[in-house]
Amino acid sequence: IGSALATPRDETKSKKKLDETGFDGNHVVELEKWIDGLDDQLPPLKNFVLPSGGRSSTALHVARSICRRAERRVVPLIRDESVDPDVGRYLNRLSDFLFTCARFAVQWE
Repeated sequence: IGSALATPRDETKSKKKLDETGFDGNHVVELEKWIDGLDDQLPPLKNFVLPSGGRSSTALHVARSICRRAERRVVPLIRDESVDPDVGRYLNRLSDFLFTCARFAVQWE
């Protein structure tokens, strides 16, 4: 993610540099598989979940909120075509993964 953000697609003229710093969309697919694998082990959501729990689930909720903040900051860069849209999709799925991990952690705390 860092190299994709640090190399604006709309300003970089070197195809080689763009290829080297590009973001592979397969990371999004892999993350979705991890989410599905954890989600299959959890009861269905029936209510809104308030961030709470023990230390590990609380840390995961904090990480999720930081990830959401990063996602909000990347959206304008995607709109300007400076950053690959897969970076935004990945950050979105990463925050969902962290949420699912927090739910999973509560089961074991």
